[in-house]
Amino acid sequence: MDLAFIAEVFPKLLAGLPLTLSLAVLSLSGGAVLALMLSGLRASSWLGAQFANFYVYIFRGTPLLIQIFLIYYGLAQFPALRHSLLWPLLREPYVCAVLALMLNDAAYTSEILRGGLRAVPSGAIEAAKVAGMSRPTMLRRIVLPLAFRQALPAYGAEVTSMVKATSLASVVTLMEVTGLARAEVSQSYRAIEVFLCAAVIYLVLVTLITRLVHWLEARLSTHRSPALDRSPA
Repeated sequence: MDLAFIAEVFPKLLAGLPLTLSLAVLSLSGGAVLALMLSGLRASSWLGAQFANFYVYIFRGTPLLIQIFLIYYGLAQFPALRHSLLWPLLREPYVCAVLALMLNDAAYTSEILRGGLRAVPSGAIEAAKVAGMSRPTMLRRIVLPLAFRQALPAYGAEVTSMVKATSLASVVTLMEVTGLARAEVSQSYRAIEVFLCAAVIYLVLVTLITRLVHWLEARLSTHRSPALDRSPA
């Protein structure tokens, strides 16, 4: 292990961190919106529920790397897309990577959201109806906050998984942290030091996200009394 080389290569890999974070933020944001739309389809009709289930089945049952390849290399095979107004965007590696990550995240997030909605106590919904709340008010003040609290641990795991999944964007020529690491290895042939630095960067990111999720869980669980969490002597 050459510590001098590690100190030299570490700042080079940090230069790809903004691209990694932008991939993660955009894919998670778009995935959350699509997940809400899938949840709405499930609640709308039988046909909508079948479409949402099929979507989740496809994107959860196939590797993310294959999905990236299909979008990046496969869309160019459709002449209608190549001659459309969207082609200047769809031919960009960054857009294709974000699109693949977003579609994949939506499938997992919709399942997490469905689990959170199922965990909402029926008594809370009945109480809201007795209080005269309208359906939008009940969703905003009762159902969604309780569902989010129940789904937060699982969604935190999905966020960390998506941050690590951004490393797959390097296969479509994006120079994020992993892309820069691969380029550095091809020049220096020192894989251990380079990929160790990349692993440390991802480890720090995941640790910070995990701490943030735990902090949110604690903030959303302030109704619990500390005395109830302690086992009797």
